[in-house]
Amino acid sequence: MPEVPANACPEQKAPKRLPVLLRRAWYGLNQAFRQRITHLKITPDQFSILRWVSEGDPQGLTQRAITDMMASDPNTITSTLVRMEKNGLIERRPHETDRRAHRVKLLPKGRRTFEKGRKVAMELQAHILSGLSDDDRCRFLETMEIVADACASATERPLRKRSEKE
Repeated sequence: MPEVPANACPEQKAPKRLPVLLRRAWYGLNQAFRQRITHLKITPDQFSILRWVSEGDPQGLTQRAITDMMASDPNTITSTLVRMEKNGLIERRPHETDRRAHRVKLLPKGRRTFEKGRKVAMELQAHILSGLSDDDRCRFLETMEIVADACASATERPLRKRSEKE
């Protein structure tokens, strides 16, 4: 892996730090989305679950799969799913072959809520990226996918210290 200097943009006076920029972007986007979906009575995390279930296996996703996709812990996901089930958005049914697992499926109210939230999400994304040209927007999203994949793979195998490389 090529070595990248701490200040990846040396021509700029103030260093650009990936964690700070990602956190600032995520927090701003999350808060803007939260404000825009308040009327749907869901949270951004609940919308993400609705999206994953909507786009996933037609038989329903397991809670474990949702936990992995959300990069969260099982207790948090279970608590979120219980609230969503009480609100009539999803149903949890026992897995057909694994007695320990449950499948999560969208109910009609969940599908309608997802579709409304998806429209809000797409409008917000268009607004956020409107300052970029079409080419820059595509390049930015492709680059973000590379960064997201690199972040995920960094959690799978710890980086070796410089002394271990030598």
